Amino acid sequence: MKSIIYLHIGQYFASKDPVIIQTILGSCVSVCFYDPVTRIGGMNHILYSGEVRSSYDYNARYGINAMELLINEMVGLGAVRSRLIAKVFGGGNMFNFDQKNQQGIKNTDFVIRFLELDGIKLVAQDTGGRFSRKILFHTDTGRTLLKRRKAIINVNKKGKDFIDTTKKVKTIPQKPGDITLF
Repeated sequence: MKSIIYLHIGQYFASKDPVIIQTILGSCVSVCFYDPVTRIGGMNHILYSGEVRSSYDYNARYGINAMELLINEMVGLGAVRSRLIAKVFGGGNMFNFDQKNQQGIKNTDFVIRFLELDGIKLVAQDTGGRFSRKILFHTDTGRTLLKRRKAIINVNKKGKDFIDTTKKVKTIPQKPGDITLF
């Protein structure tokens, strides 16, 4: 049985061993890379497109770092950059804001452009829409499973009221000073 690696925001993972990498995406984007000859696979979880915001922040939350760190990790394990194929997921529009200002669109555009400029073949893509996505990626075969879920948060036109549309929530009045752990 394969181990499952849970990938969180700003993380990446590559393996030459058979594992399943799992993540959940909203407006974030994940790229699954696979070398079909060496059977090495990896995935990242990108929060922000583009450049690093601070000279001291080199983690994988940012697009360029997430892509290069993952590819370099895979090459270190024996993958060949020119053989990599890619699958792109996420970039959902999770709120009712203006489409052109959506982080998900920016993330998706960045990743697609990176792949084009780097000459990496894009073999599958499921991006955009009002969905969150659960992704399971098999590093040894490149097989990817996707489960879509409707966005659970709607925002009114003023962008202030959040409503859970998947279930009704009972509000319990709290006394001043009470702390609710969740």
